Amino acid sequence: MTVKSAAVLDLDAVNQQLAGADAAAIIAWAHEAFAADLVMSSSFGAESAVMLHLVTQVLPNIPVILVDTGYLFPETYRFIEELTAKLKLNLKVYQSPLSPARMEALHGRLWEQGLEGQNRYDQMRKVEPMQRALRDLHARAWAAGLRREQTRHRATLRPVELQDGIYKVHPILAWTTRDVHQYLKTHGLPYHPLYEKGYKSIGDVQTTVPITTGMDERAGRFGGAKQECGLHLAHPTGADPGPAPEAR
Repeated sequence: MTVKSAAVLDLDAVNQQLAGADAAAIIAWAHEAFAADLVMSSSFGAESAVMLHLVTQVLPNIPVILVDTGYLFPETYRFIEELTAKLKLNLKVYQSPLSPARMEALHGRLWEQGLEGQNRYDQMRKVEPMQRALRDLHARAWAAGLRREQTRHRATLRPVELQDGIYKVHPILAWTTRDVHQYLKTHGLPYHPLYEKGYKSIGDVQTTVPITTGMDERAGRFGGAKQECGLHLAHPTGADPGPAPEAR
C-alpha cells in the first residue's frame, strides 16, 4: 500500500503524549497531525453513532468509509441511511468487485467452510475493499472506534498504532460499555435497531446471532471461531487464528 510521504512519527513519544488524553483530545491531535489525510471507518454496528458523532463534531467533512459486504442486515442498511442524514456524513461506500452471488457460485458459502473459509471471506469482502478505500482516499491515518474490552487483540493496542503503513488512531480505546451508553444518552444518539434484540456486536447476517446476559459481546460473531474480521489486523494475511486454546 502506497501512502503519502511524510515524517515518520515516533509512536512511543506520541502515545506517551496522549496517555490519559480524552477522546476529543486524541481526535484534535489526529486532525493536527494528518489534516486532510485522515479518514475514519464505520461498520454502522451497535455503538457506531458514538465515533461518528465524536469525530464529525471536530471534522464534519471527514471521509467515512463503509465496507459493504453485500450481506448486511436490512436494519443495518436503514441505520446507515438514518445516521448519514442525521450527522450529514461524507460517506464513502466500498465493496468487493465480486458480487455475493458470483462469489457463492465460484467459491461456495465460505463462511461455512471453517476458519480458513471465514478468513478468505473476510479478505475478499472486507479487507480488500478497505485497503482500496485507503489508497483511493490517499489516507495517511485512519480513525477507528476500537475499544480494549472488545477483544484480546484490541486489549494490546495503544491510542496510535501503525498498521500496514497507515497510522491507526483509536480515540475511544479506553472506553467501557458504560461510557458508550452514557455518551449515546447524553447526545440523544441511537443504538443500532437490533441492539435491543440481543445483538451487541453486529456484522453480516449469516455470521451474527444475538447473545444472552453474561456472554461476551462478541460471542455472537463468527460462530465463536474468532474475534476479528481482519480489518484491524496486520496483513498480507490479516487472518484471525481463532480464539485462544483455553477459549475453544
